[in-house]
Amino acid sequence: MTTIKLHNTRTRGKEVLDPLNPDNVRLYLCGPTVYDRAHLGNARPVVVFDVLYRLLRQVYGTNHVTYARNFTDVDDKINATALARKEAGAPGTLEELVQERTEETISWYLADMAGLGALEPDHMPRATAYIPQMIAMIEDLIAKGHAYADGAGHVLFSVKSYKDYGALSGRSVDDMTAGARVEVADNKRDPMDFVLWKPSTDELPGWDSPWGRGRPGWHIECSAMSHELFGDSFDIHGGGNDLMFPHHENEIAQSCCAHPEGDFAKIWLHNEMLQVEGKKMSKSLGNFFTVRDLLDQGYPGEVIRLVFLQTHYRKPMDWTDKKAKEAEKELRKWRKLTAGVSPGEVHPGVLENLGNDLNTSAAIGNLRWIANEIEHLIPFQKMSDANDPTAPELTKSPDHWRSVLLASANLMGLLTDELGAWTQDEDHDLSHYENKLSEARQLAMETKNFAEVDRLKSTLLDAGVEVRMSKTGVELVPGPSFDASKLDAI
Repeated sequence: MTTIKLHNTRTRGKEVLDPLNPDNVRLYLCGPTVYDRAHLGNARPVVVFDVLYRLLRQVYGTNHVTYARNFTDVDDKINATALARKEAGAPGTLEELVQERTEETISWYLADMAGLGALEPDHMPRATAYIPQMIAMIEDLIAKGHAYADGAGHVLFSVKSYKDYGALSGRSVDDMTAGARVEVADNKRDPMDFVLWKPSTDELPGWDSPWGRGRPGWHIECSAMSHELFGDSFDIHGGGNDLMFPHHENEIAQSCCAHPEGDFAKIWLHNEMLQVEGKKMSKSLGNFFTVRDLLDQGYPGEVIRLVFLQTHYRKPMDWTDKKAKEAEKELRKWRKLTAGVSPGEVHPGVLENLGNDLNTSAAIGNLRWIANEIEHLIPFQKMSDANDPTAPELTKSPDHWRSVLLASANLMGLLTDELGAWTQDEDHDLSHYENKLSEARQLAMETKNFAEVDRLKSTLLDAGVEVRMSKTGVELVPGPSFDASKLDAI
């Protein structure tokens, strides 16, 4: 079995993944607050965790991995977008407009992430479906002395009641107090205390609670949902490094105080941020765009995905148009090389590199090496030399390596059928075969031996190519069943 090592933010080092239950490896990713389209930076943790999900399914089995990614569908930003619609004259109550906005945004999000080749998680919990669990958890925290009600409808978590607060981000409470963006609430006992529950107006979404009609704070949502789905302890929790503090820090405090018998998440994964052409993405710089913006501009989702994967998830990623063009060229080549074959075995080097803290950039290097060997039709004997010490010492055909390339790319969410539509209308350059058939035809006219012409025509037709021959020359047109790999027989 492939050993998987992941960098644990909490321990500042790489650790071997030792699942609590190998029959049910559990991972949780903090999902979006659904008030608008996902921007390109929002997509990076989705792609990172999608590769991890695929790797875990490969290693432990498809039915032995459970992946959850939530939707925060109650939030001030969602309320603000609904209020703007109402003020613009949209029909319906404010609560109905909130519901309309969340449904609309969730559908956008799922379509955009699918456009990048991300598999849907096993669970996609919505915060509003877990309000009773949140209320119960808050009551428990109050009973244990970790939270308090202020009498005005707020409930706050007492940060100083949890001695390990700050262990994830490596900051002291005093340092965090100085630089924290804390939610405003009456009667805070300490500036770092954060909101678990807050009042809600009659027209905005709200739920009855022991502290009055209100709604949950952001942090309690993920703690309650992950506990309901995974229990006191699970294997992996992740998100962008912008969530490390305060969101993940607060999640740990709540969960460990409410369920001290558990460990909450064993391993914490955080991806670095995204830049555009070397600069931070921002609306003020004019370089801010959503995933849908890129897709609508004609960037294939598979191309966006490959650009993402060329940078290790713990390093800042720079999106550039040059990288996108190079990725598109490379994907076109790989798709031609794997046309007509079925996925085979995953290359051991790809598994090894993905198992080494999701080193996707090194794994892509493996794909390039395999593609180069296939493209130049080098005999397999050279594939088992010092260039690839992991290769088996058995002679394999080029078709075998095409299938290995396809399976290895599929493991990374590349060269999949779902993402291949963008290459279906490309122009196939068959001029080489047109010239070859023309030359054979000319020779046949002189020798009266048409055996080679018939062989070429038969091979072309078998490859799904329409052969048009006239006095003026030869024209080859790829048909709907065109299979470039069958042209190798020529």
